[in-house]
Amino acid sequence: MPGKVSPDDLLTHVFQRTGAAETDETILQGPAEGEDAAAIDWPDGEGTLVVSSDPISLAASQVGQLGIAVATNDIAVSGADPRWLTAVVLLPTGVNTDVLEEISRDLDAAARELGASIVGGHSEYVDQLERPLLSLTAMGATERYVPTGGAEPGDAVILTKAAGIEGSAILAADFGDDLDIDPAVRERAAGYLEEISVVPEAQIVREYATAMHDPTEGGVTSGLLEVARASGVRLEIDCDDVPVREATATLCAAAGVDPLRIFGSGALLATVPEDVLDSCLSDLEDAGIEAAAIGTVGALESDDPELVLDSESITGPIEDELYPLWEQADREG
Repeated sequence: MPGKVSPDDLLTHVFQRTGAAETDETILQGPAEGEDAAAIDWPDGEGTLVVSSDPISLAASQVGQLGIAVATNDIAVSGADPRWLTAVVLLPTGVNTDVLEEISRDLDAAARELGASIVGGHSEYVDQLERPLLSLTAMGATERYVPTGGAEPGDAVILTKAAGIEGSAILAADFGDDLDIDPAVRERAAGYLEEISVVPEAQIVREYATAMHDPTEGGVTSGLLEVARASGVRLEIDCDDVPVREATATLCAAAGVDPLRIFGSGALLATVPEDVLDSCLSDLEDAGIEAAAIGTVGALESDDPELVLDSESITGPIEDELYPLWEQADREG
């Protein structure tokens, strides 16, 4: 099954094998469930270095822009401004240099827009690849690191923009021909790829947040569960309060998937103390960024961190509902 490695397998095979990290006192946050970035004390003790890596594999015309957004989102939701990037570009053997040109131009434009510098990387041709593969490492600095696992009982849960932004664009691009939808809806959803970055809202929310997270695979539902598990809390969410755009709802209904369980990049999940909720939402509104309070953080009622969506209790990993669609398409040729 494609997708992320399970939390149990990561715990067994990865998280305990981190070289000298266990004795390195500069590491504030290392590999852990739900945490997408590492946090490291500067050697001089001033501030925190935040580091995150992400791969992406798409057409050359999209891979640079999306790769920058995906990598820098994890830096932004940790409370830092994305500042440095390294890029590993793997290309299918035999493609001409126009592909590398397109990717590098796209990377350059996206990094410049964020004020981030590409400081290194690697590129090569690989026989086994059918399309370009890009892996980016992003780094940034902050005076106040915000983890995924910082949610506290009594906090409010907020979501910026809407659920299923990235997933809507994927549905439009990969399955639009087979769905009975208005072409205008498909075109509108395809444009959501321009909204994948959450850097602008993270720069606002970080002043208030106890926890921030970038929901990706598995959508908002998986992102919420990751916050709950990383924080050791119970999240109680009212599904009616989770914003879902009309185009997303239309596409998901046609495809038979849940908008809360498809790729969620483009939205920012955060928890904030209740007494600053209104101020946080007001600042986002002033910046022209949509956001909504969707639930609350509570103390555990059992040994397991828990996400409660309306009356549904969720404690285990979430499978993104787009994967079965891709698998069916592969079977049908």
